[in-house]
Amino acid sequence: MNRILNAIAISLTLVCVVACGKKATPEELVAEAASVYYGYLLQGNYSAFVDGCYRSDTISCEDYKLQLIDNAKMFLWEQEKKNGGIKSFQVSSVEVDTAAHTANVFLELTYGEADKEQVLLPMVEHNGLWYMR
Repeated sequence: MNRILNAIAISLTLVCVVACGKKATPEELVAEAASVYYGYLLQGNYSAFVDGCYRSDTISCEDYKLQLIDNAKMFLWEQEKKNGGIKSFQVSSVEVDTAAHTANVFLELTYGEADKEQVLLPMVEHNGLWYMR
């Protein structure tokens, strides 16, 4: 269900971009997908965040998904303890390999103590949608 909601959110963004008369570049599409997924994480919508991760359709084990959700919660909890939590993020740059259907999104995380860190978020395109690897 959340995969459908993710696809709808990303598709609506694309419709808005196209409706404005501007064709979205692959970099813009990947950046938007990464922003949606990380937005879910910071909002505490762990299930939607996990649904943004590329997993083979053959992996449908609910226990596995619950483990991934717990990992996302632990990640934010650790960031809260170490750095005062992730307060915001922004996409600083994107590198897309359209032939391989992969991309690297560089996110700049801002922590509660005003420290900043750049992290790499690898992405993969599958059936026309971008997912985190």
